[in-house]
Amino acid sequence: MTDKSIPLPDNELQRIIGLSDLDMDFIDMEGAFNDLTLLATKITGMQTSLINIIDAHTQWTIAKQGIDVKQVPRADSVCHYTTLGDKYVEIQDLRLDARFSYRDFVARPDGFRYYFGIPLRITEGINIGTLCVLDTKVNSLSPEEIELLKLVSQTVVERLKSMTVIRQLNEKLHELEASKRKAAHDIRGPLAGIVGLSSLLKEQGTSVDAEELSKYVSMIYKSGQSLLDLADEILTDGVNRSVIPQGFDLTLFSEKLTTLYQPQAEAKHVELEFMLEPCNQIVPFSKNMLMQIAGNLISNAIKFTSAGGKVQVKLGMILRRSKVFLRIHVSDTGSGMDEKSIQRILLGKAETTPGTIGERGYGLGLSLVKHLVELRGGKIKISSIVDQGSVFVVTLPQYL
Repeated sequence: MTDKSIPLPDNELQRIIGLSDLDMDFIDMEGAFNDLTLLATKITGMQTSLINIIDAHTQWTIAKQGIDVKQVPRADSVCHYTTLGDKYVEIQDLRLDARFSYRDFVARPDGFRYYFGIPLRITEGINIGTLCVLDTKVNSLSPEEIELLKLVSQTVVERLKSMTVIRQLNEKLHELEASKRKAAHDIRGPLAGIVGLSSLLKEQGTSVDAEELSKYVSMIYKSGQSLLDLADEILTDGVNRSVIPQGFDLTLFSEKLTTLYQPQAEAKHVELEFMLEPCNQIVPFSKNMLMQIAGNLISNAIKFTSAGGKVQVKLGMILRRSKVFLRIHVSDTGSGMDEKSIQRILLGKAETTPGTIGERGYGLGLSLVKHLVELRGGKIKISSIVDQGSVFVVTLPQYL
């Protein structure tokens, strides 16, 4: 069986959109679920337990016991098949399953034999990953053990949802705080003008002539009107302003992307380079959906770049007509695309094509990028030459 024959769920685009709504940071989540994988090994007596999240391209391990693994290509994943159904999957001897028997983690003498996985369902029909246990011996689980693992998997899902709610509440708190600071800053100017003019009139007393008095009164009126207009704006729109989580800037953004996608690049012997605009590296901006947008672009570029090639990522903040935008520029020296393929991506109709070494090119990753970029009010531009490479440029408005 080749990677090209790997099945996908009929609702794959909805699945990865549902996953993106959780807005996970796989690095920050490291260690947050290890207690549950430890519990899974204690329940079953197995050597290894993993909690895996599967996006459009990659299986990310967010918790583990018994093995040190962070990511594997989705095409190599046993858990991928578990996410295709509604029930648990048990394989007593992986060597007897043609889908996995040739994989290195099975074929080697000390490889895995037993697998049991439960899909992590966040809503009806949407499975984002699995809780699984593995063993190097042929094995099986009792009905009682299976029921206990189901409870653990439900705990994983509830904890993921709780983390999302907590993050959203924190963002709301940051938003309210940011709105309060901006309101105070915006109000201070008109208010200071009113106080200053009033003080000037008081000092001059009866010595001010009628023309000058009229000018001062007009200025006080205009400042007061401006203050009223600003108050109306704050009361009607203040809570809808964008949030800027503290501490997220280009430098941290680049570091997280490097940590996540450098292993994929090194595995293909592809050079992955990040470049930042030096003057804007510490300007804070909203993290919302950025890991999903940039991550899919980078992973896609690596997949379609052959060994010895290069993927370059440029991150910067640009000023355009008094507005600030985050720009994500991803270029590669890969296989490139024709104009028809580019238009299908821009229309949200990207098709499945294999990578340079047969990796599954899901296409839906780029559809997700387009969806998220438009959701955030941004734009995406694509240019490409067949057999020479592609360039993706995403611009997203930021509210500083």
